[in-house]
Amino acid sequence: MKHTFDAIIVGSGGSGLYAALEVSAKAKTAVLSKVYPVRSHTGAAQGGISAALGNVEADDPRWHAFDTVKGGDYLVDQQAAMLMAEEAVQAVYDLENRGLPFNRTPDGRIDQRRFGGHTRNFGEAPVRRACYAADRTGHMILQTLYQQCIKNGVHFYDEYQVLDLALKDNQCAGVVALQLSTGEIHVFEAKTVLFATGGFGRMFKITSNAYANTGDGPAICARRGIPLQDMEFFQFHPTGIKGLGILISEAVRGEGGILRNNRNERFMARFAPTLLDLAPRDMVSRAIMTEIRSGNGIRGDRKIDDYVHLDATHLGKETLQSKLPDITDFCKTYLGIDPAENPIPVLPTAHYGMGGIPTDTHGRVVIDNKGTLIHGLYAVGECACVSVHGANRLGTNSLLDLVVFGRRAGRHMADYVNHGDPAGIATDATDFSREWITRLTAKKKGPHGGRIFDKMQRTMMEKVGIYRTETHMARAVGEIQTLRERYMMVRAEDRRNAFNTDLLELIELGNLLDLSLITAVSALNRRESRGAHSREDYPDRDDPQWLKHTLARLEKDDVGLTYKDVDVSLWKPKPRTY
Repeated sequence: MKHTFDAIIVGSGGSGLYAALEVSAKAKTAVLSKVYPVRSHTGAAQGGISAALGNVEADDPRWHAFDTVKGGDYLVDQQAAMLMAEEAVQAVYDLENRGLPFNRTPDGRIDQRRFGGHTRNFGEAPVRRACYAADRTGHMILQTLYQQCIKNGVHFYDEYQVLDLALKDNQCAGVVALQLSTGEIHVFEAKTVLFATGGFGRMFKITSNAYANTGDGPAICARRGIPLQDMEFFQFHPTGIKGLGILISEAVRGEGGILRNNRNERFMARFAPTLLDLAPRDMVSRAIMTEIRSGNGIRGDRKIDDYVHLDATHLGKETLQSKLPDITDFCKTYLGIDPAENPIPVLPTAHYGMGGIPTDTHGRVVIDNKGTLIHGLYAVGECACVSVHGANRLGTNSLLDLVVFGRRAGRHMADYVNHGDPAGIATDATDFSREWITRLTAKKKGPHGGRIFDKMQRTMMEKVGIYRTETHMARAVGEIQTLRERYMMVRAEDRRNAFNTDLLELIELGNLLDLSLITAVSALNRRESRGAHSREDYPDRDDPQWLKHTLARLEKDDVGLTYKDVDVSLWKPKPRTY
């Protein structure tokens, strides 16, 4: 079945919906999503969206941009960071005007709280910059944008898994998708396509990511010869629920929560004496693991499943219930504890990929260090890399990334649609997708996909996790390559057409295996420590050799690497201290 639109948005999270909202004002627009839109992972974002409003304390977009660059360990493209910080203020007010119910100060302005790595006066002290709606900020953004898209007449195709991207002479022509309710292949022809498919944290065993976060957009692009940028940088959030990975928002520490070891010591005073528990996430995650390795975890046995405490008991029931109601409920539901009475057992959890599909500040996909574009192809959000996060994302900058660059991409797409001509879908556009599904559903026996999935997750968690070494990562590359070979023999046990979740999970597994290989090779190649990429065999940051972006291109069973320059036009790299 074939559909024709001016613009196709793949993904219904915050960035996809904001882009759809903008482009639909001028063009016939469709959103394809494998989940119902308001169940997209943006809804799991808890703590806030950053903007230098200055409602509670003096603030400045320049300070915000500097914090973003410094927090990203100087791998951030600085003009992009400045643009994001400057447009943040209007972006937040636009959300307010569209109906988002932010928390308020006593005089009625948008309230703000502290978050990790955000400071005043270029690092002098913490600042209240995070605008929030209790601990449901992402959920509120998602609901607000979805309602506005409905109002704008956006066409939604829910429960469609996109399988392939149609390219013709360096121009995007559309996408191919599987309708989950029927098992039918659909072709969506369009002048322009935007990927907003979210993250790929499911490659790790312990993660805060939803089951749907399987990196579909980046994997599709990689198979079509588009390189992925800075995939070695994957952030581990310091406070996931022990053993589950469910996120305990940084907002808990923003409200005054304290990390403590088995001596009840506030150990972050030794690692980040200025910002303490609100240091950037990579630093806090490493500090927690260092405490555990030193025998200072709560059990003190130095095992990988040891943990530390996040103490919020001194905040009181009223603060927890009014400002952190979901976190309070999570603790009661999953741990059986009241955080007002007992500390929360936490461990770092795989949370956010700083790398992805390389783009410019309009969301246009850029495939090399010369600025070559795939015409009509865009990407925004966590699946993209405009490099405002560099080697480590600051908390609350992800929601900001979604709305600033989702809006910019949508507006640029609207202009492109009105001036561009469709490339036209080729008659063989569905061949790859049909062959893939036919192989996965063939009536032959093969290895169990679930076992491959589990092995992939354990390999990535143990060998390409918070701390990395050449030996472990080289083994990970070999193991992932072996798993990709085994994947070619995997067969779905369920061969029904309607809602075949077995088939869907195998498609997602194929995407994650490709991204795992790219991530492991990129990490093995970067011989330094920077941001979330922490190598025990190369513990220092090496600007002369490695102040550059990695471009990783999937080449069948291997990965080819090239590089492009980092924009350091505003602030020269300095040692990162807090």
